[in-house]
Amino acid sequence: MKFRRKSTPSHRGEPSASVDEGPVAPERPVPAAPEIGPFDIDSVPDGLITGDWVDLGSMMLAPAPGKELRLQVDEKSGQIAAVMLTAEDGAMELRAFAAPRDGDLWTESLPMLREDVQQRGGATADLEGPWGTELITQMKVKLPEGQPAVQQTRIIGVNGPRWMLRATMLGRPAMEPTAGKEWEKLLEQVVVCRGDEAKPKGEALEVKLPPNARRVEK
Repeated sequence: MKFRRKSTPSHRGEPSASVDEGPVAPERPVPAAPEIGPFDIDSVPDGLITGDWVDLGSMMLAPAPGKELRLQVDEKSGQIAAVMLTAEDGAMELRAFAAPRDGDLWTESLPMLREDVQQRGGATADLEGPWGTELITQMKVKLPEGQPAVQQTRIIGVNGPRWMLRATMLGRPAMEPTAGKEWEKLLEQVVVCRGDEAKPKGEALEVKLPPNARRVEK
């Protein structure tokens, strides 16, 4: 199931930060926003989000010229399971999850991801990337014409305040560092909107359909 979307304006709160004060220590400066994203909605650099961004509820995405936004829907539940940015040379899947305030859900997730791939007959390898340890996977698949092939993916995990964002690159972005750079730039601009409600660790954050999106049948 696919959806195409039209640009819609977004309205979110301004970034907030706190200043630590003490009776003896000098006042500390307000923490600066991270230089690169993905960002939390409360630490977005001034001016980053503009009216042509796409608001998906738990995620906000910058315009991506040459890419198509698709929302993967679970046919049984009817809920949106993942966000996909696609192009002729590959794709990037985005999923956001609830995480402990001071935890490292990505490090906890890595062994389970490795085991899942290996149990299905695939191979895995770790790679140090811009956001730390990444997982490279290779799975044997059959092409539409029936020929055997190997599909490689590059899985990136980013820990945020009470959330984790997982990005999975497929196609050339997963195999060629040069091609992957363009997709890394898109990942750097993702904004995660965790919300204040309590959620179990590892629960997927809800993705909402943009109001002006239209359904495209396969």
